[in-house]
Amino acid sequence: MSPFQLARRPETGARIRVSFEFFPPKTEDMAHKLWETVERLAPLRPSFVSVTYGAGGSTREPTARTLRRILQETALDPAAHLTCVDADRDAVDSVIADFAAMGIRRFIALRGDPTEGVGAAYRPHPRGYTNGAELVRALARHGSFDISVSAYPEKHPESPDFATDIEMLKRKVDNGATRAITQFFFDNDAFERYVERVRRSGIYVPIVPGILPVHNFPQMVRFAGRCGSHVPAWMAERFAGLERDPATHQLVAAAVAAEQVLDLIERGVCDFHFYTMNRAELAFAICHMIGIRPEAERAASAPVAA
Repeated sequence: MSPFQLARRPETGARIRVSFEFFPPKTEDMAHKLWETVERLAPLRPSFVSVTYGAGGSTREPTARTLRRILQETALDPAAHLTCVDADRDAVDSVIADFAAMGIRRFIALRGDPTEGVGAAYRPHPRGYTNGAELVRALARHGSFDISVSAYPEKHPESPDFATDIEMLKRKVDNGATRAITQFFFDNDAFERYVERVRRSGIYVPIVPGILPVHNFPQMVRFAGRCGSHVPAWMAERFAGLERDPATHQLVAAAVAAEQVLDLIERGVCDFHFYTMNRAELAFAICHMIGIRPEAERAASAPVAA
């Protein structure tokens, strides 16, 4: 069974905030789908939305186009992902300057995965920034930005231990990071233990859980294996036999993610970052279940005074 309990949102008065991650489209059809997703999620008034960035600037132009359209056509606050894989310092500095000139004031600074993919050996560019901490320092030199960085509740797969992993997070924060967004996870106890470790290390920026709604369970399991994210046995049991039943898979995925988020709210978490995979339906459903709804719907459902 799932360790999550489907609890009601606590009456603490704390405001629950969400943000959404998108990736730049590669085709016209993908662009159309992405924009449908943006338009569906925008009325939920997220704190920000982020757009990913490929290694070595491989998606520089598509990322820029997506950010520009969000700035021009919506009221959303976009954050640009930035990586330092396979790029020298001048190239990275040029991207920072271009995005800042566009009006971007938020960045998500990540070392980035090797060009060969998650799990391959990382080799710093000989004239580049070697890690996320150096990238944060570069951003801080260029302007007063809101800078998010990555965090790993089950530690980064390349880190020998949690102490090394958290020391890197501390370097990022010392260099100017204002929040950390976690790798996706499904064990809320592991997240809670991680936050305790981080606080004991003297790091007090918000640690925002990254939530991955499961659109395709077998694909997610393969990706989780490369990322070092544990997939509990109860999850495999939930999704067993649904490979050819997408409708039921969708319902189960929404329930699993909503249970996880509701349990985290019970534990005092107020901020959530959703890895949408450029699909709105699961993220929208989960937000509905935790009380984040479009303004018109909230007004219509508000109690009427006697």
